[in-house]
Amino acid sequence: MDPEFVAAVAQAAHGEKINVARFCHEHGVSRDTFYKYVTRFRTEGASGFTRRSTAPHHRPSTLSAAVAEAVLRARKELAEAGLDNGPISIRWRLKDAGVTPVPSRASIHRILCAHGQIVPQPRKKPRTRRRFTYADPNGCWQIDGMEHHLADGTKVCILQILDDHSRLDVGSYAAPGETTADTWTALQHAFAGYGVPVKLLSDNGLAFTGRHRGWMVELERHLAELGVTSIASTPHHPQTCGKNERLHQTLQKWLAARPPAKNLAALQQLLDEYRQEYNNRRHQSLDGQTPQQRYDARPKATPATGPRRPSGVTTRPVSATGVIAFSGCSIVLGRTWAGHAATVYWQGDRVTVMVDDTVARQLTLDRSVRYQRLTNQKLSGKS
Repeated sequence: MDPEFVAAVAQAAHGEKINVARFCHEHGVSRDTFYKYVTRFRTEGASGFTRRSTAPHHRPSTLSAAVAEAVLRARKELAEAGLDNGPISIRWRLKDAGVTPVPSRASIHRILCAHGQIVPQPRKKPRTRRRFTYADPNGCWQIDGMEHHLADGTKVCILQILDDHSRLDVGSYAAPGETTADTWTALQHAFAGYGVPVKLLSDNGLAFTGRHRGWMVELERHLAELGVTSIASTPHHPQTCGKNERLHQTLQKWLAARPPAKNLAALQQLLDEYRQEYNNRRHQSLDGQTPQQRYDARPKATPATGPRRPSGVTTRPVSATGVIAFSGCSIVLGRTWAGHAATVYWQGDRVTVMVDDTVARQLTLDRSVRYQRLTNQKLSGKS
């Protein structure tokens, strides 16, 4: 408090005559403020100069202790169940439980901060990245394997299959490992429950695809027979399969809240329970809908009729014995081509092998054997 202001107020309060207008002009205060302190000084004395609290006397938006307790209880219950326990999930739980009034997301956040449940973070610049989503259910599924451990430490694999449009978990399958046979079994279970998708997206695991290695794996041949297009993410770019990566986190958190399974059968039972709960819980990325509601809301996309024949081109070195390795097979060209680089053009199992500008061999791969021997057909070669 300005000492000259204190003296002037005291003088005016005691009846001394001062030029209030000039004093206020010289000291940059309003006359209303000056006379307010004069009134305080007359009733309270020097204590009237003490700064008053600016807090409002009434807070109509303040929530009751009962609502705060319900928020904290809901967070604890969600956390113990291994489910998301952020403000939006808590609000949905309170709404479903009939709590009134239902606090806003911001109010729940303030309650959690006030009780030390979360630590406020500096506001970050929002991302403007656009997330692509297929327009229809079954337009594209994503598949990926997740490592998991049983109660005795045995390492197993959980194969998760997700519908890109609705985020519906169409299949979570417990398997000994990420193999082609187990992957195909998991997909057959999903096909039986939800039909066949138009596309299947995966990373570059050998159980899923050989696209970036220049050949087809067994799974891709099975899918091609059903008319399903296999697509794969760019190597070292897991963001392409980001929805499935995020699904792994949700499942891991849910499993961590429960005793570990003793065997694959017990793990599969847990996965079936998880799928039922996940598919019927509200999802923040679906504007509060459940994955099952989003999946059921639109007609299902279907692949074109008839089998597909994926094609491609790749380069293979010819060994000293005149053999190239392609798509899990050894294709004999003959020693004439030893040491050369062969270009392989393929569509399904039909293959043409070129060395320079010469057709070294044409064949349809015999999948019953690995070694594709030369036949009696006349082959072009060096003279």
